[in-house]
Amino acid sequence: MRYVPAGAGIGLVLCALALQGPAAAADDSELRISPKKSAPGSTITVSTTACGSDVTYGKGSAGGEEFHLLGEGHKGVLTGHFRIPKDADSGRHDVIVKCPPSIKITDTVKVKRSHPSGGVDAGFGPAAIGENKPTLLGGTVLAITAGSVLMMRRHRSVRR
Repeated sequence: MRYVPAGAGIGLVLCALALQGPAAAADDSELRISPKKSAPGSTITVSTTACGSDVTYGKGSAGGEEFHLLGEGHKGVLTGHFRIPKDADSGRHDVIVKCPPSIKITDTVKVKRSHPSGGVDAGFGPAAIGENKPTLLGGTVLAITAGSVLMMRRHRSVRR
C-alpha cells in the first residue's frame, strides 16, 4: 500500500513531461519572429530556414501588410521586416511566410495596445487633479462641512 502514492506521483511527473514534449517540438519551428510581443507601430523581424539553402527569396504577410524575405548573408536563412499597423487591434495576429516551390509556414505575433493614462480633456478646464486645485479645495470644504453637520445632529440626539 505504501507504493501507491509513490507510483501515482511518478505517473503524474511522467504525464507532465509527456505533455511538454509536443510544446517543445512546436516551439522549435523554422520561423523566428522577433519580438513575439509588440505594440502597434513597432518593426518586427521574421527569419526562416524552412525554404532551403538554395532559395534566396520569399514573401510574407501579416495583418494585411506584405513584406519580402531575402537571403542576407547567411546561406539558407531568409530575413524580412514589417511594421505593425498603428490601428492594429490587441491580440494574436498571423504571420504567413511562403517560399518556392510550395512551402508555407505560419506563426503568430501578439499585439498589445497601451491603455491611456490620466484624465480626458473635455473642454471644461484641465483634466489632471493636481492642476485643478479649486475643485479639490471645494470638495475638501464640502466634506468637512458635511462631517460637522452630522456631528452636530448626533450631539442633539444625545442631549434629549
